[in-house]
Amino acid sequence: MIPLSVAEIADAVGGRPHNVDPSVVVTGPVEFDSRKVAPDGVFVALPGQKVDGHDFAKQSGARITLAAREIDAPSVIVPPVSEAHTRSVALLGDKDGSGAAVLAGLASLAHYVVSRLPDLTIVGVTGSSGKTSTKDLIAQVLTPMGNTVAPPGSFNSELGHPYTVLRADAQTKHLVLELSARGPGHIAALCRTATPRIGVVLNVGTSHLAEFGSREVIAQTKGELVEALPEDGVAILNADDPLVRAMDSRTKARVVFVGEAPDADVRAENVVLDGEARASFTLVTPRGNAQVKLGLHGAHHVGNALSAAAVALELGATPEEVAQRLSGAQRVSARRMEVTTRPDGVTVVNDSFNANPESMRAALKSLAEMARGGRRSWAVLGMMGELGPEHTSAHDGIGRLAVRLDINRLIVVGDKARAMHQGAHLEGSWGEESVHVPDVEAAIGVLRAQLAPGDIVLVKASKSEALWRVADALLEDTQ
Repeated sequence: MIPLSVAEIADAVGGRPHNVDPSVVVTGPVEFDSRKVAPDGVFVALPGQKVDGHDFAKQSGARITLAAREIDAPSVIVPPVSEAHTRSVALLGDKDGSGAAVLAGLASLAHYVVSRLPDLTIVGVTGSSGKTSTKDLIAQVLTPMGNTVAPPGSFNSELGHPYTVLRADAQTKHLVLELSARGPGHIAALCRTATPRIGVVLNVGTSHLAEFGSREVIAQTKGELVEALPEDGVAILNADDPLVRAMDSRTKARVVFVGEAPDADVRAENVVLDGEARASFTLVTPRGNAQVKLGLHGAHHVGNALSAAAVALELGATPEEVAQRLSGAQRVSARRMEVTTRPDGVTVVNDSFNANPESMRAALKSLAEMARGGRRSWAVLGMMGELGPEHTSAHDGIGRLAVRLDINRLIVVGDKARAMHQGAHLEGSWGEESVHVPDVEAAIGVLRAQLAPGDIVLVKASKSEALWRVADALLEDTQ
């Protein structure tokens, strides 16, 4: 964060200093974990399910605490927010609206800081799937061009968004932000905190369908990003997704289409997958072509790479530089197509961070590609959350797809995912090829009893299922 006096921080959040000299200057970072606070930093006091951050303000040792009530520590007290605003913020343990008030103050502080950084280029990324992987790719292709800040993992909500913004300072040239939403208006609110000049929309799928109600509402919400762009901004849209392509009419910014469509401005041609489902392709741009060989597993990364390429090209990189950086890019965030091979030749593909029907299909297709040549393939799959009325049909479809892709064995974990097992049996008249188990421990038991050297295992489910425990157990077996 840039150095600010307590008085400046109070003005930025519309609050007041408490137990602190307003002239004191804060130079350290912002943290919401009291154990990580630097002595010259800011502690964000948030309520939790079991404890309240306000109770830890004094022992945090922060220069100031951003608080919703008076505490026995140097602080800036933020003003209360409306009941409607409190309801719009998903913060567990926020019984009195204090958490929503502190988050609103944090957003105001972030907005103030970016207003003091006129040379900063903000890039926003949204979509139903692939946001984190694309954000990581964008950060890697931009870093050689100047100091770049991007969120760790999937830090993309009312807390993670301003937290990431406040990591920028006067030396930061690029700020890459991941924008998520649970309903209409959420992305627009994040854009008001830090308005991107470049906006990337990857796809419109069915994640959070239970909350949105339809793909059309999801598209309307994802398009809030391009609506927020300034006239001198750039909207980078996936030409291969009709709902994203249609967003070109909703923005004042210049539009750049990416994809494999023949009319895409930045496109991939001659896409080839190797035995590990890593894509090579010709990057075609208005400024020339170059060859890309991705080190990331999965054909779906081609679209992510094209979006990253378009961002870098807009900021002055050449096609050759972009291709080189994409070819050298590595997986950054954990549990996203994380491929590890044990000494006995068993390969574990840990894609368990989250799941929706689109990402599940992409992962299964990658597994099928990686198993070409005779390797026995296993898909260990769990429930995909927040699908509403589409829950059963979506899970049934994934089970049927596993059969069509000739996946050798399917382990379906948990009662909420049972329709995958049923779909596989209905599609392929399977017997022991598909099993339904009650929990992670049972899935691990099946694998330990039946895995053979050279097998390849995909593990994937929604985050709430914590299916990464299966992958962790398989890898611990050889340590």
